[in-house]
Amino acid sequence: MDTMTKSRFFRLWLVLGSVFMILLIIVYWDNMGTAHFYLHTSLSRPHILEPFPSPKPGDEKYFTASIEEILEKLLSAHAKQNVLLGKKVEQPSLLASSKPVLSNMEESVRGYDWSSHDAQQSPDPDRRQAERRSVLRGFCANASFVFPTKERSFDDIPNYELNHLIVDDRHGVIYCYVPKVACTNWKRVMIVLSQSLSDQGTPYRDPLDIPREYVHNSSTHLTFNKFWRRYGKFSRHLMKVKLKKYTKFLFVRDPFVRLISAFRSKFELENEEFYQKFAIPMLKMYSNHTSLPKSVSEAFSAGLKVSFANFIQYLLDPHTEKLAPFNEHWRQVHRLCHPCQIDYDFVGKLETLDQDATQLLRLLKVDKLLQFPPSYRNRTASSWEEGWFAKIPLAWRQQLYKLYEADFVLFGYPKPEHLLRD
Repeated sequence: MDTMTKSRFFRLWLVLGSVFMILLIIVYWDNMGTAHFYLHTSLSRPHILEPFPSPKPGDEKYFTASIEEILEKLLSAHAKQNVLLGKKVEQPSLLASSKPVLSNMEESVRGYDWSSHDAQQSPDPDRRQAERRSVLRGFCANASFVFPTKERSFDDIPNYELNHLIVDDRHGVIYCYVPKVACTNWKRVMIVLSQSLSDQGTPYRDPLDIPREYVHNSSTHLTFNKFWRRYGKFSRHLMKVKLKKYTKFLFVRDPFVRLISAFRSKFELENEEFYQKFAIPMLKMYSNHTSLPKSVSEAFSAGLKVSFANFIQYLLDPHTEKLAPFNEHWRQVHRLCHPCQIDYDFVGKLETLDQDATQLLRLLKVDKLLQFPPSYRNRTASSWEEGWFAKIPLAWRQQLYKLYEADFVLFGYPKPEHLLRD
């Protein structure tokens, strides 16, 4: 056997050994309960993989392709097993029903994230879905339509920007949550599906039984940004395999109505965190207040609240994002979910929430397991926009549209001409 042949075999065994060690480390981490990515379910019983084909001389891409095939087979086997192993998050038992109980004020202000107006609907849900995806793909491919971050690849997205992608390995589902677009209840659905949360050892079966404070606890969900901590340099490749194999969905909303909803829930209700972090700087910067109460309750008692105009000024101020990125409640959807880098299989809208939820659960083949919680409705979107923007200067409205234009265009929302002209 000549030296070249020996060298080739040595490299082959070195790569195969490295792959084996990486998979062994992943399985070990999973068995230690530090991750909910259950690769070990495919290895916990005999699982026969096809033999590795002999490498062709000069084929440098062979090893990468083989690794990807192994991962895809492992993930496919896991999705079919539909078995959950490992530790579930145990939460304190509740004394009574844990369904959310909102005061009249809170329900009125929150709108509880539900449908805001009767949108024009295609009578055929499949056709409506195809139209939405076609619009999204068309503008992502349109070189003349440009917005920041559009042209970057998935590999270029920083890890911290992947924190809205929730993964359910049991059913092969990835959900990108958008605050103020029914995300509380979609997170509840993901918890039920993934069985990531239990009460006294029993996984939740009814989404509305899950307390709100647990729903928004980041430790409850497996998200893409956690992969790096668990799988290191191998994480990005695992994400890509999941994105290829799993069903991916998101829900969106008219961008201006979403902003109004965010303002109402964070600044019209007493919220200590948002008062300290956002309201105090806004009141000082845009309302010329120099001395403000230390707590939100004291501020509300004194009649000191952020106005909607203050909020718009804050969004338009170029210094705002020099200090920190927009908060997730008003950050643009394309910055949260990266729709030009991720090919979503389902695009739902809050305006057609009931129909879309029914269609999606059927598509995921989980409609026999659970139902999406009923929706609460309040004023129409047109009355929201016209009333709330009536005292906002025209120039500000036009600038605000430019700031959120990509979301309007990508998700097929008409340009609000009535707000953008005299």
